[in-house]
Amino acid sequence: MRLDGRGTGELRPVKIIPGCNKYAEGSCLIEMGDTRILCTASVDDKVPPFLKGTGKGWVTAEYGMLPRATESRNLREAIKGRPSGRTLEIQRLIGRSLRAVVDLEALGERTVIVDCDVLQADGGTRTAAITGGFVALVYALDWLRNEGAIETLPVQDLVAAVSAGKIKDSYLLDLTFTEDSVAEVDLNVVMTAQGHLVEVQGTAEGKPFTREELNLMLNLATEGIRSLVSLQREALGTLASFIGRQDENAENNPGQPQ
Repeated sequence: MRLDGRGTGELRPVKIIPGCNKYAEGSCLIEMGDTRILCTASVDDKVPPFLKGTGKGWVTAEYGMLPRATESRNLREAIKGRPSGRTLEIQRLIGRSLRAVVDLEALGERTVIVDCDVLQADGGTRTAAITGGFVALVYALDWLRNEGAIETLPVQDLVAAVSAGKIKDSYLLDLTFTEDSVAEVDLNVVMTAQGHLVEVQGTAEGKPFTREELNLMLNLATEGIRSLVSLQREALGTLASFIGRQDENAENNPGQPQ
């Protein structure tokens, strides 16, 4: 048993609450244990310069932590003058993960920016941001359909992420900060609902790990992501049934109120 009473292969309690911001085109609050992240998706009718004239859209992400998201207060990165290397790495990961399941041609020349703001951190913030950011993104894309800007929901699959790791001789799913800080192996896995891998980030601290150990942790992550995808479907309601279907127009899918 772990400090919080979970079994080795159990997720922390997860909540995904959509529509928590009345201004954003798509939004949700995701809670995984004591980690809480506000995800908002905003639509911009422009694309980066390298996409101008291509007919393709773009999905990108920004990530940040509030000063008291952790036990001690951290300076805002705006005060420091630039985002840290960790922040840049995480927001690039979130952007890559979300783009992996979006038909950028069907999106057209516009950008969806997904902001992931960590209200409280207790491990797994990057993976929770991907899982919640996807829900916010789908609602923003549905808003575009309801506005008549696009004909179909340009989402090819669901995507979610979770951490796994090794502590002594135990392989654990969804590590808290306390567990992550002493883990011998830390693994972050991004996967679609169909079981296709988007990204695997694995690091050994000290002793290298074997391929067999990697498979054990991947199996844990796969089961965890299945559970997270089910929760995403619940949060998306009727929208979930239109993911991967490119032959339906907006009027056939009322979606849910923002």
